[in-house]
Amino acid sequence: MKTGFPILEQVRVSPTIHRYLVLSGSGTYLGRMTQKHVPFSAIEAARDQIAPHVLRTPLVPAFPLSDACGAEVRLKLETLQATGAFKLRGATNAIMTLSKEDRAKGVVTCSTGNHGRGVAYAANLLGVRAVICMSELVPKVKIDGIKRFGGEVRICGKSQDEAEVEALRLMKEEGLVYLSPFDHPDVIAGQGTIGLELIEDWPELDMVIVPLSGGGLMAGIAKAVKTLKPDTRIIGVTMERGPAMYDSIRAGHPVEVVETPTLADSLGGGIGLENDYTFAMCRDLVDETLLVSEAEIAAGMRALYRDQQIVAEGGGSVGVAALLADKIQAKGKRIAVVISGRNVDMDIFTRIAGGEDVDLATVQPDGGA
Repeated sequence: MKTGFPILEQVRVSPTIHRYLVLSGSGTYLGRMTQKHVPFSAIEAARDQIAPHVLRTPLVPAFPLSDACGAEVRLKLETLQATGAFKLRGATNAIMTLSKEDRAKGVVTCSTGNHGRGVAYAANLLGVRAVICMSELVPKVKIDGIKRFGGEVRICGKSQDEAEVEALRLMKEEGLVYLSPFDHPDVIAGQGTIGLELIEDWPELDMVIVPLSGGGLMAGIAKAVKTLKPDTRIIGVTMERGPAMYDSIRAGHPVEVVETPTLADSLGGGIGLENDYTFAMCRDLVDETLLVSEAEIAAGMRALYRDQQIVAEGGGSVGVAALLADKIQAKGKRIAVVISGRNVDMDIFTRIAGGEDVDLATVQPDGGA
């Protein structure tokens, strides 16, 4: 892919970003980028690199959920990471892998919230400047978390694509190093360390259920698990509203989606039509992908809180939601469910925990409905 300046040739380009490059005179791109897999060895290397800075999270029994499903279910609690989500793994690995020269330049990324928190935290730990570009759809709790960890926040547009345009502009004009939130080999390798831990802690497991968004988490976990235990069934779960990877796998190629307010806000955004890694890896390694509704997501959040005393955001609860909705053949299986994050607006969460099915498409800016 030729863009007119070399650094952009290393990143994925969506249609929105293509228009930005053309209109700004920055160049054009030709053809598709090669779809690749991140090697298993990179995941093993990431584990050693990030170990001093990232929690090896527990895999805990979920007895009420197990009873409801007729299965043995355990929860991988990425909610316990310092930033409240799994994204710390990939962000830490990516920043630690940078050269001293690139660290000195600072980093920029776009994020629906959790990746931005991870980048801000890891960058602050390593003394690196971090700029996080986000859309207007990102909840305030996630913006505040990024600022708390020292990240510089830029709010731009109503979609992840628009936020990415701003990130790439800053890369070009300020010389910052761009880190994709998911389609980056070091990010994927960092997320894949979860898969290593799952097999080490429960080698007998039959199935892993993973939240599905841009595919960085899924690609990394699937690569690790399928390498170590190929017969393990890998299932990706995402929301009905704007399911980019789900739609892309069914189309046979990356597609654009319209972003809509959803309880699973951390799963929002496209995967990029010029996707390098995650589309191919999810297509090749994932056994099944499925959708859950807003009401089902709320039920998953509610069950985790009432039965396990776990606060989880909507995107982190989709696996439990799918099990409770009987969308997965679980009976008699040993199932690990990744609970990917806890960074949720607590006013919204309190309403859901109290039994209300909240639809963010009807929630007013002041929090009313």
